[in-house]
Amino acid sequence: MQNKPLTILMADDDPEDRMLTHLALEKCKFKSDFRHVCDGEELLDYLYQRGKYKDPDTAPKPLFILLDLHMPRKNGIEVLEIIKKDAEVRHIPVVILTSSDRYEDIINTYNLGVNSYIKKQEKFEAFVEELAIIGKYWFDIVRLPKRD
Repeated sequence: MQNKPLTILMADDDPEDRMLTHLALEKCKFKSDFRHVCDGEELLDYLYQRGKYKDPDTAPKPLFILLDLHMPRKNGIEVLEIIKKDAEVRHIPVVILTSSDRYEDIINTYNLGVNSYIKKQEKFEAFVEELAIIGKYWFDIVRLPKRD
């Protein structure tokens, strides 16, 4: 596994989902620097280091993004479209992590270039197992672009 903690950025408006994801990542024993934002606008501010995210020391570029679909201000599909059109950030893997199982959401996100689409597990232990598999794949098997 990696030597340095990986910056994982989660965009989700539900504080409980953010907390459970953080706990699940800890339980998986990932060396991760977990960051979160509450909506799509804030995610873009973080990615482009605007506003309160100007300082790269306090807002390091993420190596991986977990993105919810249904958020205020800018939803996950709108944000995904912006990310995947921009050469500066499109290389960052984006995994949709949502409660939606709608076919339209799945096909729309894949058409926009999402790397994976995962329906949130309702039971915590199943969610931990799911994140362990995601982490194994993205952080141990896949070669990601070098970090700054």
